[in-house]
Amino acid sequence: MTISGRDPHTGRTIEVVIRGGIIAAINYVQSTDPAWLSPGLIDLQINGYQGFDLNADNLTSGTVIDLSRCVLATGVTTFLPTIITASEEKIIACLCAIAAARQLNPALQHMIPGVHVEGPHLSPETGPRGAHPREHIRPPSITEFDRWQRASGDLVKLVTMSPHFDEAPNYIAALRDRGILVSIGHTHASPKQIHAAVDAGATLSTHLGNGVDDPLPRHPNLLWTQLAEDRLTAMFIGDGHHLPGDTLKVMLRAKGLDRAILVSDIVALGGMPPGLYETPVGGFVELTHDRRLSLHGTQFLAGSVIPLKDTVAHLATTYLSLSESLRLATQNPARLLGRTGKLHVGAPADLVRFTWEPPAGIQIESVLLQGTPVGG
Repeated sequence: MTISGRDPHTGRTIEVVIRGGIIAAINYVQSTDPAWLSPGLIDLQINGYQGFDLNADNLTSGTVIDLSRCVLATGVTTFLPTIITASEEKIIACLCAIAAARQLNPALQHMIPGVHVEGPHLSPETGPRGAHPREHIRPPSITEFDRWQRASGDLVKLVTMSPHFDEAPNYIAALRDRGILVSIGHTHASPKQIHAAVDAGATLSTHLGNGVDDPLPRHPNLLWTQLAEDRLTAMFIGDGHHLPGDTLKVMLRAKGLDRAILVSDIVALGGMPPGLYETPVGGFVELTHDRRLSLHGTQFLAGSVIPLKDTVAHLATTYLSLSESLRLATQNPARLLGRTGKLHVGAPADLVRFTWEPPAGIQIESVLLQGTPVGG
């Protein structure tokens, strides 16, 4: 089969030949195709979407399968389901539900290469803790981590934690030795503790600029340290709400395009109509017409409801080119997962064909997962 569209890097129309789910050839063709063609988007932080909540009590494999179908329609062909701070029993139950979904639907074994556990080893302080339940915050334990892995078949690939704990360096080193990615987030750690975490093997910052004290001291503070640390790649929520425009622009310049990744951090209310909702995490929240989700009656954010494709469009209409913005949602996260995220011969045919009309955003026309049409 073949699929065509404009290459975001060159603007020229290409025709991609697919055999056995793999890109067999890429040819430039004479055409004025209005649509663009890109590798599928990769989202390292999805908590839910369209009412499907990965952190709900009694999560089922059916919910995971239904969520994945909805996520595919937004152009995301690879993602890490994200489980937040909870009791060990609930974390394991969620991991097992995701593992069961991967067994029931073989396509998910490719689409979901692992799970991101955000917590429970986070700051207990109000502010950096965010919406994570304080009663389940606890110090890192490699024994607990190994129980997660035994229960889920080694499904955890990324852990977000605060390095303020005395046990943090040893825990991080142990995860590094197991091939697990460690990210710094929801923390009040000192610059010295952050440097120690990086020395031990931490390589990422989770939604940098969010999940921190407000206000912060001018300097030193944990943001400057993570921005300056070249061994850290920063994940950013580019939804137009979590980071003010000037802040995100400066952060992108500080990290450079090689060390920046876009994530959605989308929650179950993503894709839902505006209104007042009651949620398991955060209680009463308000979703406004501009797609800002806040704790009801406050200005405090209660998560993001904007899909990754729209964060790509936001950056492509403000700070970056379309090609650069896509890179932060394809090539850069793919590198962490041992994939390429590029259009090249021999790569899996995870492709998205879309139209882009600034400022209207990105509209997904079709999606291929390993060469198989999956909707749009």
